[in-house]
Amino acid sequence: MDVLLILIDWFPYLLSGIATTLGLVLSALGLGLLLGLPMALGQVYGSRPVRWVIGIYVWFFRGLPILVLLFLFWFGIFPMLGLGALPAFAVGAVVLGLRGAAYQSQIFRGAVQSIGEGQMIAARSLGMSRLTAIRSVILPQAMRIALPGWSNEYPNILTDSAVCYAIGVAELLTITSRMVTQTHITMPIYLAAAGIFIILNYGGLKVLHGLEKRIAIPGFGSGAV
Repeated sequence: MDVLLILIDWFPYLLSGIATTLGLVLSALGLGLLLGLPMALGQVYGSRPVRWVIGIYVWFFRGLPILVLLFLFWFGIFPMLGLGALPAFAVGAVVLGLRGAAYQSQIFRGAVQSIGEGQMIAARSLGMSRLTAIRSVILPQAMRIALPGWSNEYPNILTDSAVCYAIGVAELLTITSRMVTQTHITMPIYLAAAGIFIILNYGGLKVLHGLEKRIAIPGFGSGAV
């Protein structure tokens, strides 16, 4: 009963933490999409130097733990670039987005490569430039094929967002930790936080899976050509 009263008392703060967590996730997903898609195209259609640079980026951001990346940018890279005054939320969203872009680029790369080469040849034979063929023929199909894999980035970023607690972002874990500090009730409060994360995870995936069904290409149910 005491725990329930505490949760009710802290409800506005919990809502604030949930909103911050979702803000981190959506910002990171958006940034990852904006960076990951061009990187995927660069890996498939770019020159060797372009593919090499993108490969280094992917190797770096996939090879380091998210907490290490967060500290590198918070304490080192951003201050050296004169961006030390950035809010903790912005730093967390950017780092999550940069790391997400490395993973998303590989999802999009696989989707682009799954489109038969004959479609590019046919588009070029109709007089399309390479860029027009990619934009009008390859990408519309590849984006639909990539959606199931891309949507799985949502729970990954959602769970990774909790590490932003380490730099003071007032997300869900930060709020629940403050609750524990002030009330000295540990397990029930963290269990409540775990339940909220599960609900956010389930709800987000439900929306994304619904989107998958709406835009699915007939005959591409397995994501293969």
